[in-house]
Amino acid sequence: QVQLVESGGGLVQAGGSLRLSCVGSGSVFSDYLMGWFRQAPGKEREFVAAISWKGSATDYSDSVKGRFTISRDNAKDTMYLRMNSLKPEDTAVYYCAADGDGAFRPQVFRNPGSYEDWGQGTQVTVSS
Repeated sequence: QVQLVESGGGLVQAGGSLRLSCVGSGSVFSDYLMGWFRQAPGKEREFVAAISWKGSATDYSDSVKGRFTISRDNAKDTMYLRMNSLKPEDTAVYYCAADGDGAFRPQVFRNPGSYEDWGQGTQVTVSS
């Protein structure tokens, strides 16, 4: 089990940028496939991006592809989400999640049920 803490959320104008961080503790961070999800009010939690154990493979939802970049630094037990060209529809609570026994396949890492550990979330609000 890994404990996860997100930070970096806030209020930004449309077109602006933010970088979210997710710090893991309590286990070997590099043992986990990691993902970012988001949940807007009244909507289901949706997949944003995922990254493999060493960071060699990444994947994004169509809605953020080309604007967001996921990365990780296992030496710092930290995962990042760089968000550029933000839109009002990106407004949501953003969660990081860890999967200790999955495979880097879309049917696995795009499914929130595949992840065992979750952070508390960080709010991102994009004003128009």
